[in-house]
Amino acid sequence: MANDGQTRWYHSNRYHAAAACECCQGIVRHEPWCITANGKVQYAYRIVIDPSLLTEEDALILHSLGVTWDGKSCSGNCRRA
Repeated sequence: MANDGQTRWYHSNRYHAAAACECCQGIVRHEPWCITANGKVQYAYRIVIDPSLLTEEDALILHSLGVTWDGKSCSGNCRRA
């Protein structure tokens, strides 16, 4: 095979923008903070949607910080985890 002085690029990457994760836009791998890959982030999303899933320990911590957790923060437009 003769080299004619031109670089040839062969695109064999099966990943494309349409396949990107809708949460973090990761194509090859998810970002560390992505809801699909991080259990703590999933928990945070779930407790916003359903405050009854808040652990007792977390409820105490939030209370000590002066946070009122009344469960009315999501009016139905929140994305489900």
